[in-house]
Amino acid sequence: MSDINTIIKPENIIYKKTDVLSENELHYCPGCSHGTVHKLIAEVIEEMGMQDTTIGIAPVGCSVLAYNYLEIDWQEAAHGRAPALATAVKRLMPEKNVFSYQGDGDMAAIGTAETIHACNRGENIVMVFINNGIYGMTGGQMAPTTLPGMPASTCPAGRDVSHDGAPIKISELLAQLPGTCYVTRQSVHTAANVRKTKKALKKAFENQQANKGTSLVEVVSTCSSGWKMTPVKANEWMEENMFPYYPLGDIKNE
Repeated sequence: MSDINTIIKPENIIYKKTDVLSENELHYCPGCSHGTVHKLIAEVIEEMGMQDTTIGIAPVGCSVLAYNYLEIDWQEAAHGRAPALATAVKRLMPEKNVFSYQGDGDMAAIGTAETIHACNRGENIVMVFINNGIYGMTGGQMAPTTLPGMPASTCPAGRDVSHDGAPIKISELLAQLPGTCYVTRQSVHTAANVRKTKKALKKAFENQQANKGTSLVEVVSTCSSGWKMTPVKANEWMEENMFPYYPLGDIKNE
């Protein structure tokens, strides 16, 4: 017992859960990327010493319950309005670190106008965008990011581009706007990619602190329940199908 007590000392700790994460049990489906991204945001907030100065904006969708898991201040926005609310919070309290946490339906469908105009104005905020190519919370309907030929509950035969249009590459669109200083697309399906995503999130918050404008971190993700796949199969399908259409890496880095 004495040997164990000698080992269990703060200076010997290699890894522990960040205190920014709450003790609440995650409600997400097995294999969902949300939990990993939550953890990374929490770690970045802790490592940058921002817990008392960070405000998250939670919209509607699977990501809405992020406020249950990160021990920071939150504001909840109506569906699609997170960039507008983030704009208001940051302008009223410019000393705060403000970020929105949005899904593909929220950012690239109902919230497209708010997203584009916030980025065009160069609002000094961070946007975290979870792209799983489908509406996860409401039943697996086709999203703006659903791939050509990809089945969904509203297009069981697969997305028909001639009828439904092509998937929107929202990050490429936003990278063209003068107000964005950093636009990157990452993933969290491997340990190496997790490290890259954490580095991207840290850079986005550093940009905000340097008043550089809008930073967008897209995370290409899986949705095992919406895709009707096991977590392992969903990761494989994402690598084979999502990444060719949504390639990983920095799109804009000023």
